[in-house]
Amino acid sequence: MSAATERKREADSLSEKRVTTASDFVEKIKSALGETWLPRIYSERILPTRTRAHHLKLPPKFGSVDVQHTLLGVELKVGRMRMHCPDFATARYLATFARMGCTDVAVPYDITRISSLADELESSWQRMLLLVEHMAESRSPRFRSRVRALLVSEIGKEILEAGAGTAIPAFNQNTKQRRT
Repeated sequence: MSAATERKREADSLSEKRVTTASDFVEKIKSALGETWLPRIYSERILPTRTRAHHLKLPPKFGSVDVQHTLLGVELKVGRMRMHCPDFATARYLATFARMGCTDVAVPYDITRISSLADELESSWQRMLLLVEHMAESRSPRFRSRVRALLVSEIGKEILEAGAGTAIPAFNQNTKQRRT
């Protein structure tokens, strides 16, 4: 084999490893997250359980998402809007989806599971943001912001495709009485 052919192969393999566009970064981050990819957690761990649909009234443009403790209870503050939540775990759970701009989501009916699912969703969100910063550290802040925006839109699209579940959960109505 000639030296020119070897150099061409090396250059081709390097160009395959080098990520150049924002959409390439999105795919690389998505594959790096694997099982912890947020829409995957949503479709595999949340939707198969008994859930109820929840609609978040999000303003068209909002800056921050905060969970606040008030005298009236726990509130989710999105931009200037406040939404009352039954407990802190539900507020954390909904805050994760509000950050992504998802308006319709499925909330588990079993309140004991919401806290652990909120932990998983928040850690997946933070891991994704850290991967963006780590993988694109040599790129401009504008490019990193573009990658984050593409990731958020990809997550929102996949969650929208998965759906929000039913408005009212199905109950098993086995009320047969014993016959003696």
